Amino acid sequence: MRKDFDPAEIAPHVFYRLLTATVVPRPIAWVSSTSAAGVDNLAPHSFFTVASTSPAVLQFTSVGRKDTLRNVEETGQFVVNLSPEELFEQVNETGTDFPPEVSEFDEAGLTREPSLRVRPPRVAESPVSFECELHSTLGFGGSTVVFGRVVHLAVAEAVLDGDHPVIDRLRPLARLGRDEWSTMGEVRELRRPRYSDRKPR
Repeated sequence: MRKDFDPAEIAPHVFYRLLTATVVPRPIAWVSSTSAAGVDNLAPHSFFTVASTSPAVLQFTSVGRKDTLRNVEETGQFVVNLSPEELFEQVNETGTDFPPEVSEFDEAGLTREPSLRVRPPRVAESPVSFECELHSTLGFGGSTVVFGRVVHLAVAEAVLDGDHPVIDRLRPLARLGRDEWSTMGEVRELRRPRYSDRKPR
């Protein structure tokens, strides 16, 4: 037995809760940006994924007109920082609706690290930072999908095994529904099957 929900017949905020509680877990883009006036902004965005590998493009969605979106539209640049488990409280704090003239870096006690290719700073405490230039945006009602072309990637040596990032060193956070968050949990390895390896049944 299932319960049916028609998005056309449900209030948007109600269906939003259904979406965020079932499309899980969601990685968190911790996006740093700088306004045209020079204020550094930092905010978590859990509608986030890879859009393309060649060229390398990341995407995140701004639900509503938030400081991050305005800054990216004004300057054409941003940084996606990994949200690690050890910075759980700081990641959450940067989701506060601070006014545009207030920097979340300062409020959350985080350190700015100069980026190599873009103006917005990286989060020094984060082990991974993707420096991005705005590729394009796409609007859907009150939401805007932001596509950023990766122009530089900086990864802390402490989380690498050779050139490969190790998941139990990265320890990324993820968002669930309501006020729920998740950590990495159990990691399983399973090689993707190939048709050529299949045996007749």
